[in-house]
Amino acid sequence: MILWSKQGVSVRKLEAGDADHLVRWLSDPRVLEYYEGRDRPHDMAMVQEHFYRDDQIEACIIQLDDRDIGYIQYYHVDPEEREVYGYGEGDGRIFGMDQFIGEPDCWNRGIGTRLIQGMVSYLTNTLQADKIVMDPQTWNARALRVYEKCGFRKIRLLEKREWHEGEYRDCWLIEYSAANGEEKQDEPL
Repeated sequence: MILWSKQGVSVRKLEAGDADHLVRWLSDPRVLEYYEGRDRPHDMAMVQEHFYRDDQIEACIIQLDDRDIGYIQYYHVDPEEREVYGYGEGDGRIFGMDQFIGEPDCWNRGIGTRLIQGMVSYLTNTLQADKIVMDPQTWNARALRVYEKCGFRKIRLLEKREWHEGEYRDCWLIEYSAANGEEKQDEPL
């Protein structure tokens, strides 16, 4: 099922047959450098555990002109994570989001920007998100540039937040606020 499509980029729900893509992508050291870590290549059992067993996460596949090129997930930020991030109940509907483009030949082509803009529009317009948060590692300058271009703002440093390649790494809590309307679109996707 396609959730949205715009400018050749679309997002559809994860299907059972997509596990082979995930194994391939998450066995590629170029991808793992940015997502999960090169010391954590995924086999089928890990993919099943991490991507198919959590019904609180909406797992999806990114497509470019009907070619499967990556993975994206979104979810309601639960009360425990809200507390870690410094949000209260009065902060509205907050969604978290994580993604990677698994086909390196699709990097540095503006696809990530179109993807993030499309997901922001979908989450704010269709699912009525008040805020969208992510926590990229501080050293991932390319991803941070894309997120900031799409209206996300650095909120605070999360020290030693994520285990990556043998050490805890610092991350930025970044936020898109629908109230600011940086990317909110009037037209449907």
